[in-house]
Amino acid sequence: MLLTDNLTPGIFDGHNDVLLQLYRAGGLSAADTFAKGRDGAIDLVKAKAGGFSGGFFAVFIPSPIDRDEKVDAMSQPSYDLPLPEPIDWEDALPVAMSQAAILFDLEKRGYLKVCRSVADIRTAMAAGMMAAIFHIEGAEAIDPDLHTLEVLYQAGLRSIGPVWSRETIFGHGVPFRYPSGPDIGDGLTDHGLRLLKRCNELGIMFDLSHLNEAGFWDVARHSTMPLVATHSNVHAICEHSRNLTDKQLAAIRESDGIVGLNFATAFLRDDGRMLADVPLSQMLRQLDYLIEHLGEDRVGLGSDYDGAIVPQDVTTVADLPNLRQAMVKHGFNDALMTKLCHENWLRVLEKTWGE
Repeated sequence: MLLTDNLTPGIFDGHNDVLLQLYRAGGLSAADTFAKGRDGAIDLVKAKAGGFSGGFFAVFIPSPIDRDEKVDAMSQPSYDLPLPEPIDWEDALPVAMSQAAILFDLEKRGYLKVCRSVADIRTAMAAGMMAAIFHIEGAEAIDPDLHTLEVLYQAGLRSIGPVWSRETIFGHGVPFRYPSGPDIGDGLTDHGLRLLKRCNELGIMFDLSHLNEAGFWDVARHSTMPLVATHSNVHAICEHSRNLTDKQLAAIRESDGIVGLNFATAFLRDDGRMLADVPLSQMLRQLDYLIEHLGEDRVGLGSDYDGAIVPQDVTTVADLPNLRQAMVKHGFNDALMTKLCHENWLRVLEKTWGE
């Protein structure tokens, strides 16, 4: 029997940037827009309409770049955007604290639940409460001695990406370059290897999205946890530096990890262009490839909502029923739908968090 309710199963998602958007809109003073409706992809009104159950809420330190100029460049047939300059810890920390404060203010207002265990996530989902994982994308706010990491873990941090494309003291990312492979530059630094080790000890998920290929293999060699790319796609379909090669997918499968399908159109389209006219069939093509190479238990969704241009049929979380319907029509049965929409994320989180 195929699913008929277009709001189920609930979607738990690998990546969003709503905290950055609220930060830019005024911080704590903008929190009520999350409940009442805002000009963006994620809020409570849209989540109820689309059956969005929550996911990884990223704290991200933005670089001073012209977003319109970036989008225009990435809409061209080929491009190679220069990497932004590194950001010092002293400059990154206040921004990270401000965005984390927004997340906990949303919780205080009863708009979501910051989850520190899979049991927390399941309880929140069962109660119809949005479940949020405190995630950091780009570890600029973490000091070399990892003192900040210890404090943030106690506050609820459960997932971290060592880089967002630009260089950090922990490693090197990939540029926004098409066509290109991910084998660009050096891997993890000594600081990065210590960060990885401590994250393994604490049970903090270590996100491979944005990390270059050398860094990926450093993590594969040294990590004791499943390999995870929260919002990444298939390089064999779209030859973008952000996407994963077949060899990388094989390593993720071997580790019993997961890849969350990124909705950002530049990583979905065959031509690597950041344009919204992408049919849902292209998302299904990427999902089919990921399932073929990873297996049904190691694929999820990692939308990048509020941080990227996404296909016009899934502009916000209110549009997620369109994706569910397309998946059902494509032949995904009830069990697979549940796995892709949330259960695979919960499975790998249980392994990573030691539950």
